Amino acid sequence: MALTLVTGGTGHLGRDIVDRVVGAGHRVRVLARAPGARSDVEWAAGDLATGVGLRNALHDVDTVIHAATWSPIARRGGIRPIDFFRSPSAVDVEGTERLMAFGAEAGVRHFLHVSIVGLDEATLPYSRIKLAGERLVRASSLSWSVVRAMPFYYLLDRLLSGLAWLPVWPVPTTRFNPVDTSDVADHVVTCAFDEQRGVRAEIGGPETLDLVLFARQYQDARRLHRKILPIDLSETRARGMGFVVSQGVRGRLTWADWLRRNSPETRSAA
Repeated sequence: MALTLVTGGTGHLGRDIVDRVVGAGHRVRVLARAPGARSDVEWAAGDLATGVGLRNALHDVDTVIHAATWSPIARRGGIRPIDFFRSPSAVDVEGTERLMAFGAEAGVRHFLHVSIVGLDEATLPYSRIKLAGERLVRASSLSWSVVRAMPFYYLLDRLLSGLAWLPVWPVPTTRFNPVDTSDVADHVVTCAFDEQRGVRAEIGGPETLDLVLFARQYQDARRLHRKILPIDLSETRARGMGFVVSQGVRGRLTWADWLRRNSPETRSAA
């Protein structure tokens, strides 16, 4: 049975991808710095940032789903001034290059890279790093695919929760369509095994709303009462910050439904 390596398999999107690949009956190996708890996958100890363990992780691998990334904003759930000046590249650029090099040595048949919608016009350092990594994949001699996704609901939840202490929320009026990781995972796994290659349809959420409406739905779901101060952004500035509307596949789970599923009450009941 063919073996699939998933990078980033312990993250939000990665866990959903692993669930679906296992559910489809494929053998799965997860690259991680330390083994996880689940026993229905193989674990390969390795680090994209240093290259340690990558050659062993790719042994006998047929398909790579590269979902690993290193976003300081996502990890801390908020933006700091430093994020407008630099972002680390060890995982997304150098790590991607190492992974492809070892993948070529191992005879990998398909390298699927998960990327972000709107990178070509985005100006944040993290976006430029992601674009550099994607360009390496596109220039690779490996048989490759690229799937771009919109920002995830859980990231929007983190960013909005970081405003909870403020009596007034400054929120851009720009429109975009964030998406749930479950919908992205469905699309990514389809693209990994349908025998097609190249730049695949990008994926976003089912609703295109301005960020003010997303914030109001968040406040309603979390029973918060804060004044929202709408901030107008030019289209150029909005695109530079990654606020775009995807033009490809649409997911099914709405923001309101995601908020209900991930309410504090629902999580405590689970």
